[in-house]
Amino acid sequence: MRRLTVGNFELTAVSDGQYRLDGGAFFGVVPKVMWERKVKADPENYVPVGLNSAVVRTGDHTVLIETGIGNKLPERMAKIYGQPAKLIANLAAAGVSPEDVDIVINTHLHFDHCGWNTVRQGDKITPTFPRAKYYVQEGEWEHGRRQHERDAISYISDNYDPLITSGQMTLLKGDQEIVHGISVKVFPGHTRHMQAVMIESGGQTACYISDLIPTSAHLDLTWVMAFDLFPLQTIDSRKQFYARATPEKWLTIFTHDPDTPWAHVEKDERGRMVAKPV
Repeated sequence: MRRLTVGNFELTAVSDGQYRLDGGAFFGVVPKVMWERKVKADPENYVPVGLNSAVVRTGDHTVLIETGIGNKLPERMAKIYGQPAKLIANLAAAGVSPEDVDIVINTHLHFDHCGWNTVRQGDKITPTFPRAKYYVQEGEWEHGRRQHERDAISYISDNYDPLITSGQMTLLKGDQEIVHGISVKVFPGHTRHMQAVMIESGGQTACYISDLIPTSAHLDLTWVMAFDLFPLQTIDSRKQFYARATPEKWLTIFTHDPDTPWAHVEKDERGRMVAKPV
């Protein structure tokens, strides 16, 4: 757990733990001899992957960005990926109870980003954060419900459909302010409707960039994951992000970095994008 301020807001990085992904899939067409200089794989070629959520206390609202894997994975998926299920305990350690959260923002609906949206109680699925309003892009939900062969495994409807049925989840249509100082901006690439979360207060900006740049090892424009549905759009979206984030010194929050939840992204003397720790 790490904490800092963005203007008048308090920002806390809270983890659901770590899971594992195949290194080749995580770095796409990048040769292993290159990506393993930054991230070491185990003998089975798996690399450690963080599950970083962020809590923003604005003074008026307690906002939770992303909810990790949760504790409802089918047994087959839990064996493949692991299921650390640490978010609720780590929120408690940060002084946040589920009842404290009044806004939850999912950048997209892959199982490792919205798993703690809900919990199973007996034969019922109930909201983990009973007072919260949840937000995601409508196009993201529409894509998930179609269950395409390419990525059906990524979408588990129990993580979101009960919230839509109850009216607790709002489906957005494009960029939008959620509350004063907290807004979402669509950056297509990983999925067509994935959104980043903008946090702006007191002349400072932080951006939870989600899977557009999953870790500080993915800063190069062309280091695109095999999971990205639209890799050329990922590259274009990164260009758009860097065009503002670098000169304006945004704090970049990485959803999957196991060691560095956030950093300032800069160009080094050779023109390469690098993460400057905070």
